[in-house]
Amino acid sequence: MKNYLFVHFRETTSPEGEQVYFALSRDGFQWEALNDGRPILWAYYGDHGVRDMTIVRDRNTGKFHIFATDLSLAYGMRGKYEHSWDKICAEGSKFLAHWESDDLIHWTEEELIRLGDERFGCLWAPDVIFDPETEEYVLHWSSTFQGKEFMGIFCSRTKDFKHFTEPELLYYKDDGTVIDSAMYTENGKYYLFIKGQGNPHRIMLMEGDHVTGPFRRIPKFDEAMLQIEEGKYEAPTAVQLDDGRWCLFLDFYGAAGAGQGYVPFIAPSLKSGDFVRSDREFRFPYGFKHGTILEITEEEYSRMKAHDWTKVKDGRWG
Repeated sequence: MKNYLFVHFRETTSPEGEQVYFALSRDGFQWEALNDGRPILWAYYGDHGVRDMTIVRDRNTGKFHIFATDLSLAYGMRGKYEHSWDKICAEGSKFLAHWESDDLIHWTEEELIRLGDERFGCLWAPDVIFDPETEEYVLHWSSTFQGKEFMGIFCSRTKDFKHFTEPELLYYKDDGTVIDSAMYTENGKYYLFIKGQGNPHRIMLMEGDHVTGPFRRIPKFDEAMLQIEEGKYEAPTAVQLDDGRWCLFLDFYGAAGAGQGYVPFIAPSLKSGDFVRSDREFRFPYGFKHGTILEITEEEYSRMKAHDWTKVKDGRWG
């Protein structure tokens, strides 16, 4: 049986929501929050808040790495961003927040990693995939470039999560902005989920032969996404279930407060693109926001569940 760890944040009006939260599951549908639904990791630097987490297990060292957007809307919207998304896109998150662990329980303090230069605006929504062709990890994210003239998915390569190559363009659309990339492999192919900000204003799925593409749209997935309202879902993240099916989680942001959070869609394969909404099989203790799921071992699941998370340092008090 597979076990899963979901790393995510919470959409709240307080800074506590924009921290790192953990939840566990044995089936990918029924989720249980750790630390009684309080943060596991806190952002002490940068914007003092983080969003859009991803987690990866380094196949070479066994270490775990979490990356996140260095951005607090709870603080920033009222302050330096002046309630302006244009200002966030140009001036927010010049770094990605990073934590490292040997055991998923004890983590290093947050560090900030700079990728790119002054031509890049806000770097957000990181994700990581291994490229067997080069034996490197590809860290990809959404970003504006040279003001708001261009917005797309960029990437940087690393072998050790300490040294990163100069950013390169991974994917963009001539006729519309794209954000929130998430990539997976199935039968030697690479599948890239992204959110379109226009033409269409929906989640899209593409297939490629290499990590860096080129990518081809999957029309069946476009048809499947017609079942949900346009412009209300973002932050795709997916996981393969024990029976081989894939579960795609989309973050519904088309409501205020507690109405937000992930909803599930099931398909027999990524290649099929035939995802069907499956709310009745799905339970979260509260609305999880933009995160990533990591498959973990039985031993890791049991150890994390048994750990006394109440000893986690509360970031409000330093």
